[in-house]
Amino acid sequence: MKILVVHGPNLNMLGKREPGIYGVATLDEINAAISVLAQELGCDVTFVQANGEGALVEAIHGALGCCDGILINPAAYTHTSVALRDAIAAVGLPAVEVHLSNIHCREEFRHHSFIAPVAVGQIAGFGPDSYLLGLRALFTHIKKGIVTKD
Repeated sequence: MKILVVHGPNLNMLGKREPGIYGVATLDEINAAISVLAQELGCDVTFVQANGEGALVEAIHGALGCCDGILINPAAYTHTSVALRDAIAAVGLPAVEVHLSNIHCREEFRHHSFIAPVAVGQIAGFGPDSYLLGLRALFTHIKKGIVTKD
């Protein structure tokens, strides 16, 4: 099983950017933790981080035919990007949306997600563990899909 892990804008600044909200873990540390869990689960992960919407759309398109699912933290694009929503819908792969902070307890504009309606689930508010919870959930979802297809 292969999972594309997508990190949206400004996540390359983790560890430096607003640590009171996003914590002190760096993106490299989060990716390392995801890699360890992926190995335990027996799946492969590929990481992409981009600050530009087009690069993220291209990465999602590139998952078609080579990945079984998408773990995505769209960051600020959560609340603004119809393009990311449409890219996820277009590839038809199961996606889990994750956020470090609880977007529903923050500013009003962060309460709406364009991604949630095309995702199998959303996990928010657990810091870096949101990614690990999301990976476990996505892995289980895909495995159940594989079992029911046989």
